[in-house]
Amino acid sequence: MAESVLANQLNEELKKAMKSGDKEKLEAVRMLKSSLQKLIIDKGPDFKAEDEMSFLLAESKRRKEAIELYQKGGREDLAKKELYELSIIAEYLPKQLDDVELSKIIEDTIKETGAASSKDMGKVMGVVMNKVKGQADGKKVQELVKKKLNG
Repeated sequence: MAESVLANQLNEELKKAMKSGDKEKLEAVRMLKSSLQKLIIDKGPDFKAEDEMSFLLAESKRRKEAIELYQKGGREDLAKKELYELSIIAEYLPKQLDDVELSKIIEDTIKETGAASSKDMGKVMGVVMNKVKGQADGKKVQELVKKKLNG
């Protein structure tokens, strides 16, 4: 089975949560570790370190979508639980870029690609998302790119 740095970190976090008696954190970390183990087993020998980042981003996105749905449905209790799980996942993700840093990257990319209108949005988005992998939300990037291209 492939060695996973993230799985090792989650094991350590599980031990800490057990020792401190933090049931909420214990449950969140167990769920995350279980999902990661499933991914490792499914991928088998093809599992790579980069898959950990993709896994965390996918889990983060799932939580954000669930929070939105629960809030629309008036289920604040479930939204709060998902928000807590999202905060646990965020501990393992790289620092998110702020709007100023992200805008600079987008402006530079627009210059690099020679994009002139919203027709070039796909080209710009592809390059920007590769540059900021794991450091910015795709929706946020899309909004900023659209704003910059539409002037």
